[in-house]
Amino acid sequence: MKIKSIVLYCLLNLFGTLLFAQEKRPVDYVDVFMGTSNSRWMLGPYATMPYGMVQLGPDNQGANQGYNWMAGYEYAINSVDGFSHIHAWTMAGLRMMPSTADLSYSDEPTDSPYKGAGAGYHSRIEKSTEKGSPGYYSVYLYDHDVKAEMAVTTRCGLQRYTFPKKKESRILIDLQFPAEYDFKVKDAKITKVTATEIEGYAESASGGFNDYKVCFVLQFDRPFQSFNTWTGKKLTRDCNEVSGKGDVGAFVTYNTKQGDQVHVRSGISLVSIEQARLNLKTEMEPFGWNLEAVKRNAESTWNKLLSTIKVEGGTETDKVKFYTNLYRVFAAKQTWNDVNGKYVDPAENVQTLKYCKSIYGGDAFWNTFWNSNGVLSLIAPEVMENWTGTQLELFERTGWTAKGPAGLEYSGIMEGSHEIALMVAACQKGLIKNKETVKKVYEAARFMMMNEGVSLHGGEAGNPKLKEYMKFGYVPYEHGKTNKVLDYAFDDYCVAQLAKSLGKKADYSYFNKRSENYKHVFHPDLKFVVPRDSTGKWIPDYDEFSNRSFVEGNGWEYSFYVPHDVRGLIALMGKDLFNTRLNDGFEKSVDYKFAAHALDRTTGERNEFYINQGNEINMQAAFLFNYSGKPWLTQKWTRDIMESFYGSTPYQAWEGDEDEGQMGGWYVMSSLGLFEMRGGTETNPELDLTTPLFDKMTIQLDPKFYKGKEFVIEVLNNSKENIYIQSATLNGKSLTRPKIHFKDIVNGGKLSFEVGPVPNKNWGIENFKEINKK
Repeated sequence: MKIKSIVLYCLLNLFGTLLFAQEKRPVDYVDVFMGTSNSRWMLGPYATMPYGMVQLGPDNQGANQGYNWMAGYEYAINSVDGFSHIHAWTMAGLRMMPSTADLSYSDEPTDSPYKGAGAGYHSRIEKSTEKGSPGYYSVYLYDHDVKAEMAVTTRCGLQRYTFPKKKESRILIDLQFPAEYDFKVKDAKITKVTATEIEGYAESASGGFNDYKVCFVLQFDRPFQSFNTWTGKKLTRDCNEVSGKGDVGAFVTYNTKQGDQVHVRSGISLVSIEQARLNLKTEMEPFGWNLEAVKRNAESTWNKLLSTIKVEGGTETDKVKFYTNLYRVFAAKQTWNDVNGKYVDPAENVQTLKYCKSIYGGDAFWNTFWNSNGVLSLIAPEVMENWTGTQLELFERTGWTAKGPAGLEYSGIMEGSHEIALMVAACQKGLIKNKETVKKVYEAARFMMMNEGVSLHGGEAGNPKLKEYMKFGYVPYEHGKTNKVLDYAFDDYCVAQLAKSLGKKADYSYFNKRSENYKHVFHPDLKFVVPRDSTGKWIPDYDEFSNRSFVEGNGWEYSFYVPHDVRGLIALMGKDLFNTRLNDGFEKSVDYKFAAHALDRTTGERNEFYINQGNEINMQAAFLFNYSGKPWLTQKWTRDIMESFYGSTPYQAWEGDEDEGQMGGWYVMSSLGLFEMRGGTETNPELDLTTPLFDKMTIQLDPKFYKGKEFVIEVLNNSKENIYIQSATLNGKSLTRPKIHFKDIVNGGKLSFEVGPVPNKNWGIENFKEINKK
């Protein structure tokens, strides 16, 4: 009987475990700590909503250094400096911190001694208490004996601090603190409105181009005893207001009993304090002071978004990687309009939205056409629509679109104007339904590729050296980086494709011809992209691993970077050399997990790296074999990258710069077995195929944009060993090409693969028979 009881107990436990596993939601698979070691300012376990203005969470590095590359959150550091509201590219703002130890209002280095006012207000943490999920974060602050919890809406935060018994428990408000870029407060004011409300602003400058004003309103659920302020090292007790520049802050005090809780609601805006109060009233006040309700709302919102793709089969780790990567696509860029549609344009004028429901900001669009754009098109077409509207808002207000509208300012960062690819794809995929809006998109895209970039509102807009590009057909290396011709040629292709769709034959012919300019820097003997000077001479002593005339890459890597004309590139290089060189590059990159090194920073003049999945210019490399008659190598290398480059721990998730969801976007698309080489910019957008990761994947299609209800991708005989496609069908019809059209997906249907452990070298090569003869 005892043995039977034990067996029954084990069976019940097993059943309970299986039941629990079945009940897990997509949001439950997200690990917000994944990849947060050796990460950027924008990547942390911050509480945020999809495209949230607020990214509220812990900072723990960079104190007293002002500019500190990669400052923000580092998982390996067991301390917290404070909780700030904005973790956007080149933007920071409004840090808060509860404290009960000796009074300190300075932000000292994390490892400074805990003694007196010079110790800093940071605290060690008990790592086991650190918890996070989409929209929520909590931790126990050991040195202050305080539990800090926070949850958010799009523009607001709610924090709950559980205090010990103390005569003076404090909540600090710090406006100047370290961030990844040179973030400085030029002017600030914090005002006590009542014993339960504080308002203020901080006019800040960062990154050399980004001027912005963070306005805020803070509401407390119980009256504070005193309001105190500081400027620099000067402390003022029991006052009503502080103003100044640089290190400006305030703190309120409470006499607390053990377990006393204080809730703080915060609303922010880049427009005004009144707008911050409106955001707070609209988004957060309906929840009262119920942090659990705010947390549930955030989780529900995220789960609805993540559930647009349902995956079945695979391991639990695969699901963690998939849904965390999907989460990251939406977790790092920001909404910058307030609830009533008001926003601040790059000229610092207050505007109201005309072309979109939400206006977005973030880092550059550099090669987003390969990764995050594809995810947005499939499951969040409204975001693609809003991104297009964001660009049209900027174009109408200033005359220019933006390659990286950080806080809606012109950063000039990175190469080309790849916002054009996003806008064109949105039009070609039917996401922009108004014909006049499509015409406006074309007007903006054409303008960007016909006019030299300019300095604008403290930043840089447009394409530098475009005049040289148009004059020479390339950018001479004494004038600029050689890779500009590759980026500009792709942008030309995008403009040409939209011109073709609109029936603009002359423009189509002109831009299509210009898109072939990449050939002008392709050396006929070396078979590499090689810099040339303005007289047409090739750079002497060319080294394919040099980055002298390339941005974040070398000549070897850039020689495969012609996304719009892979066939033309193969013809220039020769099919056999193309396949041999590329496959050798993959073989030599296996030991490096297909990444250059930590955070993909290139150093010095020479870097002998081949496939660098950790940076934008190489993220198409595995799919190139679909164009060169060897699609089984696409299947092999995409799976190898998913297994080794992508991890599932805080220390190894992306062996490079996650770049606001770009690494995540690639993983999601490749897990689905899909990739857009030309970013969906063709007149009839097409996707490349590779072996999907899961047994079954169901994409829920948005009925406001697409005809189909759902698109199902299934894999027969799927396993970790069976990575090669043996055959495929689309809606029951045999597929002989490793490609399908975008409309095939959004019209709904089923894509089926049969896979095995050995390549089927006869599948997917029908269109390459002529190439294979060469």
